[in-house]
Amino acid sequence: MVFSKELRVGVLGATGTVGQRFILLLADHPFFRIHALGASPRSAGQPYSKAVKWKQSRPIPKVARDIIVQECKSEHFKDCAVIFSGLDADVAGDIELDFRAAELAVFSNAKNHRRDPVVPLIVPLVNPSHLSIIPRQQSLHSPPLSKGFIVTNANCSTTGLVVPLAALEKAFGALDTVIVTTMQAISGAGYPGVPSLDILDNIVPHIGGEEEKMEWETQKILGGLTEDGSSFDYHQSTPLRVSASCNRVPVLEGHLETVSVRFAKRPPPNLEDIRKALISYTTEAQQYQCPSAPAQTIFVHEETDRPQPRLDRDFQSGAGVNVGRIRQCPVLDIKFVVLVNNVCLGAATSSIMNAELAVAKGVIEA
Repeated sequence: MVFSKELRVGVLGATGTVGQRFILLLADHPFFRIHALGASPRSAGQPYSKAVKWKQSRPIPKVARDIIVQECKSEHFKDCAVIFSGLDADVAGDIELDFRAAELAVFSNAKNHRRDPVVPLIVPLVNPSHLSIIPRQQSLHSPPLSKGFIVTNANCSTTGLVVPLAALEKAFGALDTVIVTTMQAISGAGYPGVPSLDILDNIVPHIGGEEEKMEWETQKILGGLTEDGSSFDYHQSTPLRVSASCNRVPVLEGHLETVSVRFAKRPPPNLEDIRKALISYTTEAQQYQCPSAPAQTIFVHEETDRPQPRLDRDFQSGAGVNVGRIRQCPVLDIKFVVLVNNVCLGAATSSIMNAELAVAKGVIEA
């Protein structure tokens, strides 16, 4: 992706953990330049280095240290071509709508607008084609918009799941049934997160709303648009059943998921063909040479005890998905293990890659 012009970007929720990750990833980006940072009124008016309680393993990038934090109001971001939202869900909804109405392109990590029938829910390694609904979103706004829109990325655990599922559907046709059990890292709960007395020496077998999100988000992401391009079909032409069980485990970063799958087509493919399909799966993000895209979408481990969060979460800067233990399932057809870096591909990296794709496809005017 050859692109010489710099695009100014803003980050909302810049002092939070997702916002901090945005800043780390954007600091050395080849064409996105951090121009404005937004946070709560309590933080506004201070240099970023004074306003933030920095929780990352690397120092605050120089490009962001002295930027004066603004309130999350669109007038402070009018010179930005792209807005990345790391806002908490309790405040994200109305703020993101205000920024869209101000003709700003918003790429959100929050859940608020994922169910909107004309807002694309995009995992950049799966369904960037859903960007095509943006003109419809803009036309329904009153007054109609020419530049403003909202794109959301998926829940972190959904993101890891749908990448190998998309590879399997691309190679072998529709899936019929998916059963997934997650072991989700504590960083997925944000900061300060799960109390230590709840998670040390323990596993919590419930994450509020997580199972429902995985089940319906998978269908929106893997489905297409309706024939007239006005909404999403949620995989209705070939109904897909998804059952998720979500658990919080005492791991810092990296969501591990065990997945069982049944194919609609009978007989199902053999294990070697499945392995080859996962390894060879490529995406538009790689075709457009997006700077944040992994070299290999899915890395398939041959070892019987991989992937593991501590060993594999940072491979390819956490931008790809790791799969291992591909084997036959005595109940469905096949089963395997997936690892996704929940704070990278499961969060900020997806939003940034979505914006890179929007630039590459001309959705954002450069």
